[in-house]
Amino acid sequence: MKLTPSRRLYALGVVMLAALTICSRKLSTSMGELSFIIPLAVAGIAYLLAIREFFSTPRFPQRVIVIGLALAALWHLPFLLMPPGSDDDIHRYVWDGRVQRLGYNPYIVVPSDPALAALHTPETRTLNNPDRPSPYPAGAQLFFRAVTAIHESIFALKVAFVVCDLAIVLILLDMLRRSGQEAHWVLAYAWNPLLATEVAGSGHIDIVGALLLLVSVAALGRRWRAVAALAFGLAVAVKLLPIVLLPLYWKRVRMRDAALAAVAVGLLYVPFFKHGRIPIGSLGTYVQSFRFNDPVFRTMERVAAPQLAVGLAVLVGFLTAIWLRRKSAAWSSDAFAWPMAASLLSAPVVYPWYLLWLLPFARSASTVPIIIWTVSIIPTYYVWHLRTLGRPWLVPGWIMLLEYGCVAMTATVILLHRITRPAATRCPTD
Repeated sequence: MKLTPSRRLYALGVVMLAALTICSRKLSTSMGELSFIIPLAVAGIAYLLAIREFFSTPRFPQRVIVIGLALAALWHLPFLLMPPGSDDDIHRYVWDGRVQRLGYNPYIVVPSDPALAALHTPETRTLNNPDRPSPYPAGAQLFFRAVTAIHESIFALKVAFVVCDLAIVLILLDMLRRSGQEAHWVLAYAWNPLLATEVAGSGHIDIVGALLLLVSVAALGRRWRAVAALAFGLAVAVKLLPIVLLPLYWKRVRMRDAALAAVAVGLLYVPFFKHGRIPIGSLGTYVQSFRFNDPVFRTMERVAAPQLAVGLAVLVGFLTAIWLRRKSAAWSSDAFAWPMAASLLSAPVVYPWYLLWLLPFARSASTVPIIIWTVSIIPTYYVWHLRTLGRPWLVPGWIMLLEYGCVAMTATVILLHRITRPAATRCPTD
């Protein structure tokens, strides 16, 4: 029996389903142990082989896309039903939503304050960094409040995040259809293992920001400039990372649209104002002392203050966006992926779920290093296991060498291929 591209894709999907189902059972009890990392790595390798199929096969039958999306839904389900880690960020999300509804300001109250002990629930008592107020921007805060107002639980937030994940899939299908790209590229997003672990599993607010950013990009493509500006502003109000994409919006949205977005973001902060000052909670502490998986930032911090090093990370993203604005096609997904990736590469903290912002835009040859990164970052979960052994919250050097070395080698191979291939054979990557 001939193994066609469709059948190979089915086989890879089954491998991912089995591996991720095994991985899901270790989410809350053994994260970071080999019993968690090995099946997740197997799923990651299967995902990369699927990406290879997407590049080598011009078109897949529609039933392959339908079955592929169904498989993705199946391996999301066990993660959704499993509780997250005892101190995952989602516990803080429940706390922030809860205290807002009780009339407190999450940028001021400290969860470990004995005077607030009665406000805690079993799901908030184990939140991380309890001695600091919340660092999350106003858009994220209001999302926490809205979801917990419907049902105050970790499970409700996870369901909301999975709904955002599904919305991204639907928007991507529409964008692919409108741009003339093949529909199977939606699986390059839907099959990424980080969606299972960090959206359905641990539950992270980054998926909400990624959805809003994708809405903005889709609106730009349709020339809905006010919607594009507003959605972009809301994405920045969820987390600050996409601010580096501002050059891509220059002269593509009107000044009145930009003003509308700025006013909307400002209004989000009104409920949290204290003595007329814009609240930032523990964001300053985050910049000053939080570090994880940061080889580039660690180097910059040796010669510059943390605030300046963060400013340089933002500048790297801005300059990348300016360069791609001049070089890339108007609505190229590369132009939205690489500035954020460049900024993250220079950031003080690079958790696996931060890469969720990049996933909707990684579907071309030039974004293969980013796709590789979403898999090569998997070994960093080992730090969660090291913490249980009393080891420092640091990524071992060999893991960072493996993670970033894979990205660098892939980028080098692609660059050399582009330099050496005949100019006549060059074609658009997106």
